[in-house]
Amino acid sequence: MAVAAVRISSRSGLPSLLVYLGIGVAMGQDGIGDIHFDNAEMTQVIGYAALVVILSEGGLGTKWREIRPVLPTASSLAVAGVAVSVGVTAAGAHYLVGLDWRQSLIIGAVVSSTDAAAVFSVLRRIPLPARVKGVLEAESGFNDAPVVILVVSFSAAGPVEHWYVLIAEIALELAIGAAIGLAVGWLGSFGLRHVALPASGLYPIAVMAIAVTAYAAGAMAHGSGFLAVYLASMVLGNSKLPHWPATRGFAEGLGWIAQIGMFVLLGLLVTPHEMGDDILPAIVIGLVLTMVARPLSVVTALLPFRVAWREQALLSWAGLRGAVPIILATIPMVNGVEGSHRIFNIVFVLVVVYTLVQGPTLPWLAGKLRLGEGAEAADLGIESAPLERLRGHLLSVAIPDGSQMHGVEVGELRLPAGAAVTLVVRDGTSFVPLPTTVLRHGDELLVVATDPVRDAAERRLRAVGQGGKLAGWLGTGGDGVRT
Repeated sequence: MAVAAVRISSRSGLPSLLVYLGIGVAMGQDGIGDIHFDNAEMTQVIGYAALVVILSEGGLGTKWREIRPVLPTASSLAVAGVAVSVGVTAAGAHYLVGLDWRQSLIIGAVVSSTDAAAVFSVLRRIPLPARVKGVLEAESGFNDAPVVILVVSFSAAGPVEHWYVLIAEIALELAIGAAIGLAVGWLGSFGLRHVALPASGLYPIAVMAIAVTAYAAGAMAHGSGFLAVYLASMVLGNSKLPHWPATRGFAEGLGWIAQIGMFVLLGLLVTPHEMGDDILPAIVIGLVLTMVARPLSVVTALLPFRVAWREQALLSWAGLRGAVPIILATIPMVNGVEGSHRIFNIVFVLVVVYTLVQGPTLPWLAGKLRLGEGAEAADLGIESAPLERLRGHLLSVAIPDGSQMHGVEVGELRLPAGAAVTLVVRDGTSFVPLPTTVLRHGDELLVVATDPVRDAAERRLRAVGQGGKLAGWLGTGGDGVRT
């Protein structure tokens, strides 16, 4: 049902999480399934596990060249932006809804985290500028860590720690998580590139195992495991690993399984007939979050950076919520915080209502702000298989629609010495190309490259795919190769 629902959600523009939540609710005690499930602790554990897989899949698909220029911006949104959002949302929950300060702070912290699954699934269908997409994806990968620390602190028994203690704890956990994630990712990528596994199907398993190891190591070191797994996966995803398309497809499949299982389980945990009194408070708090807290946090966090107002407007509206806030809302339930069931209900209604509003309208807003036009040239799909005895690599290059490699002659690729196009597969038939062979959309190329020039050859192929045969001379994706 969930797999079939993906088609429905893609046609309607609705984020798939709403469909999966609906399936869970329909299976629950108020639905046709009549399944009674109220284990918040199990939901939290499974939810954390699913988030690890989702962050792994998101990190593997994040392009370093897109987020490198926006790392300071995304980091500011993930830390300073979260602080502003928590304060403003908590004030709205306290003064407008009448919740006590502890409940208000918990709700403010819970809903201030953008959801990686929602952001990755929605944004990758919209042709946004690389800067905006990079900021949103990096923010969703970074801001889980400080929010988790805040929610746990606000939900703990006894008085809440002083603000400077919380800031120091957040900074330390982020630093530990970042260091471990980068180290595990680099070591894992080094090993996979230099140790040939006996079967290609082992590479996807090894990549996911390394990503989960990063989370485990970060958590055991009292750092941010979520940040560690995201950064480790990003390092792996940008390391030109062997059999990469197969690995990417495997991770994407696991990501879908994690999303489906997590959202259905959260839907099961909900008791709809108990939510009647919480609908209006959820809408009020959601209005404060969406119309005041999120825009104010974006403006405040981006003050040191030169970001156009149109991009700030889109960043304000694109702060999508999803499973992460609902999972975090189980923390006060597990800790026995007074009013925790009401907190969970408010968060659930808020996420459903405002995801229903923001998700489908995001492409429209991007178009109105003229930020959804001019999609980048399609990237090439390149797979590498190690040829150990020859100290070389066999690159499989697919030329998609929209690639600027269409119409380029093989000789005009100007590959470095030690690399050559050995075969072209076109319309189901293969042939050895001549230097004058013109490449077309849909062609698949087999390129042999020796180990010293393997990276330069791939950079040149990608440069031509994005900028055409004059790439490098015209400043488009230059790789330093001249003939």
